[in-house]
Amino acid sequence: MNVPHLHLILNHVPTIGTAIALGLLLLALFRRNEQLTRVTLELFCVIALLTLPAYLSGVGSGLAIEKMEGISKEAIARHHDGALQSFILMVLTGGAAWLGVWRYRRVGSLSTANIVVVLVLALLTMGGLIPTATLGGEIRHPEMLAVGETAPTAPPAWLQASSVQRFVLDHTWVWPSLETLHFIGLWLLFGVIALVNLRLMGMMKAAPFSAFHRLLPWAALGLGINLFTGMFWVIATPEQYMTNISFGWKMGLLLLAGADLLYLTTFDGPWNVKEGDEAPAFGKALAVSAIALWVGVMYFGRMLPFIGNAF
Repeated sequence: MNVPHLHLILNHVPTIGTAIALGLLLLALFRRNEQLTRVTLELFCVIALLTLPAYLSGVGSGLAIEKMEGISKEAIARHHDGALQSFILMVLTGGAAWLGVWRYRRVGSLSTANIVVVLVLALLTMGGLIPTATLGGEIRHPEMLAVGETAPTAPPAWLQASSVQRFVLDHTWVWPSLETLHFIGLWLLFGVIALVNLRLMGMMKAAPFSAFHRLLPWAALGLGINLFTGMFWVIATPEQYMTNISFGWKMGLLLLAGADLLYLTTFDGPWNVKEGDEAPAFGKALAVSAIALWVGVMYFGRMLPFIGNAF
């Protein structure tokens, strides 16, 4: 399996997954089922997490097929622009959904305002995914475009991949500024994750897990900063990352670590660790693995120039 094969599998996750999650959310609201609503918010978080490899594999696929006979670079660029816009909307949807489930864990109820925000963002995301998927199919099958039919309207210029690329490469201050923000986000994220998981490992037992749970939005903020800055680099110099083995390992570990963040946010096991309690063996094992995963993310990020020869 190569990168285009992987993309053909993963690109269905945000498209079909968002449609399913959106349908479940509307059903939950119609039936006024709080449990189904909460599960749907968690599903949006999972879809947003899996949208990252779907987008990155698309970038790698573009590099792999752009020199093939009969492939239009303009079609690839249009698809990339739509994918970038949809990716941003999907991440925002997942972030809003995560805040909803985090709040539910703390206060025991869902926020109506949060649900409305998630619903609006999901509708916007779905509206962007449909033409993006169509554009992707037309790269290899231009016959799908009917006679006289025009391509979907392009995103605003500042949201187009080529504009982002020029912004990063044409201004010498952008790259080091992104580096600074990336490290701030990384240590904000890792600092909170370390504290939370050290509590599950048996340290700082004078405080319940719920006291550390309130710190998780800071970890989510750090993750958002890192995703934002990292995507600037990938868009600016995709060839340095898409064939880099260290980058592949970093993204794989990031997905697993992101799943652990969702576990810490929503599951009963960690939440039930009260003052003076020991976490169960399963919780301790996950805590150790979570710290190891984030250390691995940092390690392979640092090894990009050395193992993968990216720079």
